[in-house]
Amino acid sequence: MNLKEKLTKNKLSIGSWVTIGHHSIVEIMASAGFDWLTIDMEHSAITLEKAQELILTIQSKKMTALVRVGKNDELIIKQVLDAGADGVIIPMVCNKADAERAVKAVKYPPQGNRGVGLARAQNYGIGFEEYKRWLTDESIVIAQIEHKDAVKNINEIIDVEGIDGLIIGPYDMSASFGIPGELNSPILLDAVKKVEEVCVAANFPLGYHVIKPNHQDIKEKIDLGYSFIGFSLDFFFLGEKAREEMEKIKND
Repeated sequence: MNLKEKLTKNKLSIGSWVTIGHHSIVEIMASAGFDWLTIDMEHSAITLEKAQELILTIQSKKMTALVRVGKNDELIIKQVLDAGADGVIIPMVCNKADAERAVKAVKYPPQGNRGVGLARAQNYGIGFEEYKRWLTDESIVIAQIEHKDAVKNINEIIDVEGIDGLIIGPYDMSASFGIPGELNSPILLDAVKKVEEVCVAANFPLGYHVIKPNHQDIKEKIDLGYSFIGFSLDFFFLGEKAREEMEKIKND
């Protein structure tokens, strides 16, 4: 079952974040068994050219290649999709209009307003008809819920046709409440709980980016009804293990 099918049926998938722009990172992370990897173009130095290389590498490992774009902008969304991405994660979706803008930037007319070009995604011109069908049926649009306004408007966001799921970004959401990084604040936890309740009641694919590489945190999210879970980041998996083992050496 591919990621689109899992989202449609609200089945569990677990992926991770790529911020280090080298194909070896993808090849190493592929051995862990993730369903998908997200190339982060919002908070990294990854360029469009590098993103295309990483998309190809992810797909060669039989994983879904998502891109978290830098903003809800039709140009960058079009570019990463033309580069061959299977879907996009759109930051700062705060209301119905934001969600509709994201979907329209992904889809060709008449469903959307994306410009039509020929690139890797369309097999350099000889696979356009096939891509057009794929875009309608298989492309993935994930709304990132990371602002207090999105919490207020969560019902209207998940009602937008073409939004396949959402993922909570805890750091930016905490910042929108004026408490950046305070992930255990009652204010943030109450906001997250509201999103959880709405999505679980609607059987809508609910996601969360778990930052620390701790499998217990993943289990807790699954028990709460999350089905689209981002498990940490490349540099956390690298750094945490290195620090953990060095600490053991120093303390022996």
